Amino acid sequence: MITTIREESEIDEGKIIDQIRSIGIDMIDEAGSGHPGIVLGAAPIIYSLYAHHMRIDPEDPKFFNRDRFVMSAGHGSALLYATLFMSGYDLSIDDLKDFRKLDSKTPGHPEYKMTPGVDATTGPLGQGIGMAVGMAIAEANLEARFNTNSKQIIDFNTYALCGDGDLMEGISYEACSLAGNLKLNKLIVLYDSNDVCLDGNTNLTFNEDIESRFKAMGWNYIRVEDGTDYNLISLAIEEAKKSINKPTLIEIKTTIGKYSKLEGTNAVHGKPLSKDDITEIKSKMDIRDIPFTISKTAMEDMQYYIGERCKNIKSKFEKAVSGLDEELQKEIEYLISDDKRIELKELIYDAPEDNIEAPRDTSCKILNSIVKNSNNILGGSADLFGACKNYIKDGGDFSSEDYLGKNIFFGVREHAMGAILNGISLCGYRTYGSTFLSFSDYMRPSIRLAAMMDLPVTYIFTHDSISVGEDGATHQPVEQLTSLRAMPNIEVFRPADANEVIGAYKVVVEKSSGPSVISLSKTNLPILDATKVSEVSRGGYVVFDSGRKPAGILISTGEEVHLAIEIAKRLQIKGIDVRVVSMPSISRFQEQSSEYIDEVLPVEVRKIVIEAGSSLSWNRIVFNKKYLITLDQFGTSGKRLDVYKKYGFDVDTLEEKVEDLLK
Repeated sequence: MITTIREESEIDEGKIIDQIRSIGIDMIDEAGSGHPGIVLGAAPIIYSLYAHHMRIDPEDPKFFNRDRFVMSAGHGSALLYATLFMSGYDLSIDDLKDFRKLDSKTPGHPEYKMTPGVDATTGPLGQGIGMAVGMAIAEANLEARFNTNSKQIIDFNTYALCGDGDLMEGISYEACSLAGNLKLNKLIVLYDSNDVCLDGNTNLTFNEDIESRFKAMGWNYIRVEDGTDYNLISLAIEEAKKSINKPTLIEIKTTIGKYSKLEGTNAVHGKPLSKDDITEIKSKMDIRDIPFTISKTAMEDMQYYIGERCKNIKSKFEKAVSGLDEELQKEIEYLISDDKRIELKELIYDAPEDNIEAPRDTSCKILNSIVKNSNNILGGSADLFGACKNYIKDGGDFSSEDYLGKNIFFGVREHAMGAILNGISLCGYRTYGSTFLSFSDYMRPSIRLAAMMDLPVTYIFTHDSISVGEDGATHQPVEQLTSLRAMPNIEVFRPADANEVIGAYKVVVEKSSGPSVISLSKTNLPILDATKVSEVSRGGYVVFDSGRKPAGILISTGEEVHLAIEIAKRLQIKGIDVRVVSMPSISRFQEQSSEYIDEVLPVEVRKIVIEAGSSLSWNRIVFNKKYLITLDQFGTSGKRLDVYKKYGFDVDTLEEKVEDLLK
């Protein structure tokens, strides 16, 4: 424990902690909303971490080799902002006063890229722990790539502050189970254990033995009985940092709302304190009862601790990187950069001799070609490598024995996989993960956060229609594509064949940022002459046309494109000219020029959508529901063609429907 004495006087660490508390409750009072309980109860935890352990550069919050901190208990944002302000990050008193106000740097829950020093967007409980596991995975991979016996380039710890609510969420145990299995010793979770949640005492719902549970998952467990003793907290963190083969959970017993009239109760969790209560609290802390009173001495003292401990860490890192060979320097430059585009200099794809291939099999070939040529891409599968076909051959398996492995086995943990992918991406990587499209629902909170943070995560979702067949309704996605398409800042691609799969990957990896979904069929499909790799970037284009003015236009995606083309050919024999448009990405198509959209989909021509999924994706393109041949009910178990026929997606039924609509 550091006991530095300044030239002028001994540093009063308790005073710094109380200053953090005071700022936090002032922010909440000014905003008229917030969570004072964690501010008052957990201030000694976050102070001990930032003042005596976090390797950071407040003047350069994005310094690459810094320690990471995730406020998994995101409702404690006021506590985090007050700490960042005291630590010297680019936050002003006005920013603190703007807490929870429109367009401020201090939003209600921490937001990545919004506030200097915030390493992840949090708020949905448990997500932060999952992202912290991802950051620790990234660190382990970085160490294995760049460090040698004689030179240490990468060395950072990942810390997360969580509460009882985080540990109640199932995602936290999924993520922590994997972290223990992978022996991520650079991961330290600080558990603000106050036995109170929003609705009351945690014993109403949560009474398991945390120590036994975490030890069973392969973690170290340390308990700090007095959460007001910053010395004990700091010693516990120091002990955790010495771990060589296990992550560590430090359970710190605290009192929610310390010093408040409501301390120890759920009443202090999530609403502002009364004016009288604030006055009494400040009196106990010997702080003037004037909002946003800041002790310059306390602020300087905290920054003194940080500055002394962290001096030269940035210059040492830059010097170490400059000593690497040119190729390794470029890899680190990519990780540091916000631009995550990958130039596809070489894309190896061997089409099968019979020109028939399931899109998931094409995806396997393309993904292997991309990942083998870049060390800055990491990903894996939720126990579905064999079905989703995203295993990287000769890439090695990521494990505690080999942190260089390119294949992460997430196990049956879709929730955790989504959050972990975000955490890895927050350390500069492109990431990808796979499961069945119907199970993307498990990942939705994490996908939503990836979209908010603009992270370059690619979701490879297979078994993407009722053509899954025998597995039945539980495995046959109906509403998932619509749900994903409705989410802001994420692109969804549903390619029709190998050409469009290649085009989708090309678009995705050449984007500078942002998440993407590639939805793939398991059905063997012909590789069409009419589909084009280059046209996928437009979102939609013509794949069948007579050259004459069409009587109607069929718009389709994925394997249904093949059905639409067959129908168009049949109708042409009957003298009815029909155009077919493949639309692998609705959002991309709608971003094209009005001239291009009108060229592909002339206003005066009737348009019919054929997609074996929810109709709700298409109301911006086709306004009359009778022209939507879609599926707004769950599927059923049976042979693929039998299921298609039951729901009217066999070619004969579709031909009849389309012909009737065009009469």
